[in-house]
Amino acid sequence: MLHRPDLHGTNCAVSSTHWLASAAGAAMFDRGGNAFDAATAAAFVLQVVEPHLNGPGGDVPIVVYDAASRTTRVVCGQGPMPQAATPQALRDRGLDAIPGSGLLAATVPGAFGAWMRLLRDYGRLRVEDVLAPAIGYAEDGYPLLPKAAEMIDVMAPLFRDEWTESGRTYLLDGASPAPGARMRNPVLAGTYRRLVAEAKAGAGSREGQADAATRAFYEGFVAEAVDKFLATSEPVDSTGRRNRGLLTGADLALWRPAVEDTIALEYRGLTVHKAGPWSQSPVFLQQLALLEGYDLAAMGHGSADHVHTVVEAAKLAFADREAWYGDPEFADVPMADLLDPGYSAVRRALIGATASGVLRPGSPGGRSPWIPPVLDAPHPPSDPDWLFQLDNGIPTVLRRTAAKGDTCCVSATDREGNMVVATPSGGWLKSSPVVPGLGFPLGTRGQMAWLVDGHNNTVAPGKRPRTTLSPSIALRDGRPYLAFGTPGGDQQDQWTLGFLLNHVDFGMSPQAAVEAATFHTDHVPTSFTPRQARPLALIMEDAFDPSVVRELGARGHEVHLVAPGSLGKVCATGPHPAGGVLAAASPRGQQAYAVVR
Repeated sequence: MLHRPDLHGTNCAVSSTHWLASAAGAAMFDRGGNAFDAATAAAFVLQVVEPHLNGPGGDVPIVVYDAASRTTRVVCGQGPMPQAATPQALRDRGLDAIPGSGLLAATVPGAFGAWMRLLRDYGRLRVEDVLAPAIGYAEDGYPLLPKAAEMIDVMAPLFRDEWTESGRTYLLDGASPAPGARMRNPVLAGTYRRLVAEAKAGAGSREGQADAATRAFYEGFVAEAVDKFLATSEPVDSTGRRNRGLLTGADLALWRPAVEDTIALEYRGLTVHKAGPWSQSPVFLQQLALLEGYDLAAMGHGSADHVHTVVEAAKLAFADREAWYGDPEFADVPMADLLDPGYSAVRRALIGATASGVLRPGSPGGRSPWIPPVLDAPHPPSDPDWLFQLDNGIPTVLRRTAAKGDTCCVSATDREGNMVVATPSGGWLKSSPVVPGLGFPLGTRGQMAWLVDGHNNTVAPGKRPRTTLSPSIALRDGRPYLAFGTPGGDQQDQWTLGFLLNHVDFGMSPQAAVEAATFHTDHVPTSFTPRQARPLALIMEDAFDPSVVRELGARGHEVHLVAPGSLGKVCATGPHPAGGVLAAASPRGQQAYAVVR
C-alpha cells in the first residue's frame, strides 16, 4: 500500500525535497511560467528553508529537456577551484587533503549563475518573479526542520565563539532554535532584493535582467563581499587551525555557467541522460550498462539475486569513478571506452556468486587505472564536539557512527513536455562561516579533489572538483519520460538507480518505485573528507524478507539494517501516459512533497 498517491495533473508537476519549495514552484504557473521557471523558484526557496543542506554559495547541475527544440542539455552550476589552488599551495600549509569545512575548500559558487542561465535561456518569467517566494520566506519566516535545528544546536558553541556571523544568522538571541521555530534570514532577503534591483536597473528585457543579476553576483556587490571576507578572515576549520581561503573576487568574475551536452545510454527502451564526468553522473550509466546483461525481472524484486547483482555492479562502476572521473576540460576521461558494450561485458564477467571486497577499477581502452591511496586520517578530537562535526565534510550531524550525506532535489514538468531536474547542494550552514552582509556561507566542494599529482581529479586552478551531484532525465523514443533525482551524496546514483529499476524492470508506478525498500553499498571511499570505505558493507532498509538478508550474509555481504524508509528522498516528474503530467515524491523524512495542477 502506498504512503502517498500517484499524482496526475493536466498542467504542471513539481516535486522537491521541501513542501514550501514545491508549492512555490507550482505558483509560477499562475504568473505564466513554465517548468524551468518553476524549478528556479523552487530552488531559491530551498536555499532559504533547507540552509543545512544548500545555499546561494553552493553548486548545482541542472539537466534540461526543452520541448521546443527536443534537446536535452546540462547547465553546469559547479564552480571551479580558485586560481591559487594548486596541490603544492595546499601541501605548503601542512595538508595532505583539503579540509571538509572552512574556507580552503571553497569553489566559485555556481548555483546562482546556473539558475540565472536556466531562467534566461529557457524560462518566461523575470528575476523578480522567481525570487519573490524566497524573499518572502527569508523575510517573514519559515518553520525550521528538525534536522536543521539539530545541526544548529551542535554547532552553536562554534557559532557563538568563532563563526560569529553564523551565530547572528542561525541563533535566536544566542540560543539554538527549536524544531519548528519560525526562522528568518533578513540579511539573505536583502541580498536577494538587491540582486532583483540590480537586475531591473541593468536592462529592460527579461534576458537582460537575468544577465544583470549574474553580473551583480559575480562582478558586483556579492563578489566584493566574498573577496573582502576571504582576504581579511582566518576562521578556524576542521584542522583545528585558522586558515585563510584561496577564493577571490577575481575568481568569481572569471566564471560563467556553461550549457553542455549530456552523456546518454540506452536501457530497456529508454535513453537516460546525465551530466559529464565532472560529476559522478556517468556512474549511473555504467551501472545500467552492466545490468543490461541480466534479467532482473526474472530474479524477483527484493530477492537475494536482485540485490546481490545490483550491488556488485555498483562496486565495479564506482571503482571506475574513483580511477577515471574528473573535469574533462583538464583530464583525459575515457568516457566512450567506459560505456563501450565490449568493456561492459568484460566488467560484467567479474560479478560472481559472492560479494567482492576488492576495489577493482577497469582498464578502458587498455589504460592502466590508478586510485590514490586513502590516507589513514587521524582520529578527530572528541572535544569540543563542533570540531568532531567539522572533521567530516558531509552536511549531517554525526553521532560517532557512520553517517551519510544529504542535499536537495527539485524536478518539474509542464504540459508542453518541458522537463528539468536538479540537485542543489553546498554552501550549507556547517560548511563555513556566513559571509558578512550576504547572509550565506560558501561551499566546500573542493574537498572532493585530490592533492596527489597525476590523477584526473587532482586539484588545479580553474578546475571543477568531481562532484557527487547527479540528476537524471529519461526519454522514450526521443520524447520526455521522467526527470528524477535524490539527495544522498555518494549514494545518489545507487538510490536513483533502484528507483529506475523498480519502475522499468519491475513495473512499479513512479510513486511505488519511490517508496519501495532501498539498499546500497559503502564499498568505495566516500567523496567527502575524511574518505572512508567499508568494502563489504551492504546497507538495507529493514523491510526485506529476513531470509533474503540471511542469504546475502551467506554470500559474503556484511549486511547493516537501517530503519525502514530512511534511505533517500527521490523526487520525480514527467508526462503521464494518459496525457497531462505526473509526479512522485518520497515519503522518507516527511519532507519531500510533489504538487500537480
